[in-house]
Amino acid sequence: MEKSHISVWDNCLHSIKKFVDSQAYKTWFAPIKPIHLTDSSLTIQVPNNFFYEWIEEHYVSLLRTSIKRELGENGKLEYQILTPGSRPKPTSSNSFTSNAAAGAGGSAASIPSYSKEPKKEKLIKNPFVIPGIKRIKIDPQINRSLRFHNFIEGDCNKLARSAAYAVAKSPGKTAFNPLVIYGNSGLGKTHLAHAVGNAILENHEDVVVLYVSSDVFTNQVVQSIKNNAAEDFVNFYQMVDVLIVDDIQFLERKQKTQEIFFHIFNQLHQNNKQVIMTSDRPPKDLDGLEDRLISRFKWGLTADLQEPDYETRMAIFEDKMAKNDVEIPYEVKDYICYNIHGNVRELEGIVVSLAAQMALTDREIDMELAKSVVSQYINKAANEVNVDFILSIVSESFEIAVEQLKSKSRKRDIVIGRQVAMYLAKQYTDVSLKELGKIFGGRDHSTVIYSINTMDDLLETDDKLSSKVDLLVKQIKSNLK
Repeated sequence: MEKSHISVWDNCLHSIKKFVDSQAYKTWFAPIKPIHLTDSSLTIQVPNNFFYEWIEEHYVSLLRTSIKRELGENGKLEYQILTPGSRPKPTSSNSFTSNAAAGAGGSAASIPSYSKEPKKEKLIKNPFVIPGIKRIKIDPQINRSLRFHNFIEGDCNKLARSAAYAVAKSPGKTAFNPLVIYGNSGLGKTHLAHAVGNAILENHEDVVVLYVSSDVFTNQVVQSIKNNAAEDFVNFYQMVDVLIVDDIQFLERKQKTQEIFFHIFNQLHQNNKQVIMTSDRPPKDLDGLEDRLISRFKWGLTADLQEPDYETRMAIFEDKMAKNDVEIPYEVKDYICYNIHGNVRELEGIVVSLAAQMALTDREIDMELAKSVVSQYINKAANEVNVDFILSIVSESFEIAVEQLKSKSRKRDIVIGRQVAMYLAKQYTDVSLKELGKIFGGRDHSTVIYSINTMDDLLETDDKLSSKVDLLVKQIKSNLK
């Protein structure tokens, strides 16, 4: 029985389905239509040029295998590309031969090429509204006030800052591509991303830089699909030299957006263009992102921003005071920096609040005022159980200062208090052993494990200590309600 173009393509699809997931099949194979079959050449119709290039870039081996299985070793595949308002445009044919390279008795099996009429120059639609031209001229969307010189460096951010600076000097030419900067809210991810953009704009006049939040990017994808302008959208982003995407975690579970971003990322990376991303988690913990994206995020460098230590918090706080023309006694600064942890924005908010109190009430900033302002920020986390909360209740119970618990002191009462704090932090927070070690005097994770194991033994033999810890556990559980 003679094969028809429909049956050949149906058999190819049956084979292809086994090797691609359902979403990829629905997106890239379901829209293809078989047109006709001549001898050992099958012609298929694809919706547009972008579609053609995508399947040839990502699925050429799969297509080759399927066609050869159906039409033999000399099987050919031809394309018709639909263009708006015109008849289908055929490509030249491609022969899927049995030889993988020339010189082995046959012609090379290469990715198909096809000739087209010379392109008429057209404007690329710019999703940022400003009309596109041959060489992109757009507002890079960079905040000009966020620069390296006003980013306070400390041990908590040294790696990320150094990597960002290296990228700024040689975008696309370092091993840090992509550069992924991650950390909790308020630690400076966005500041660092904008600092890179500003430095590149200052030192590389011809480099096109673009900053975009993931929310804005997603909205642009939606609009491009609604307006049948997805190809223009992709073309626009592929012409950028440095792409900075903020809060990449918000692409989770947005499959179409991820698919388009995947294509943009591949093209930029292959052309040695720089990609910088920020996230609240490392790539491995982004559960709602496709594996192929996560694997590509790991190609470059992933650098974390940790909670700033006391000295870095003090440096940041003093920088904010200077900018707001506020003078504060040392003991007040000391109190604030000891009690506000982990969020630079909170330190900035406290400076603004104190400056407002000075201006509106003509009051000197003293400890009483500082405690009143700080309490507003501490109370925000009243129902959270974190390491700081555990340190505070252990400090009160054992009558040992928080900084002593975090110190390297070997005094017995301090060691016991420290071990209790480590034990409770391990039980009631998700902080890693490595991070706990850093918090408690820069110890390694094996020391933390030893402390926790020691506490297990002590709680079985020391009734007084056990009762004390039981009370602390009740406080923690009460705070969790």
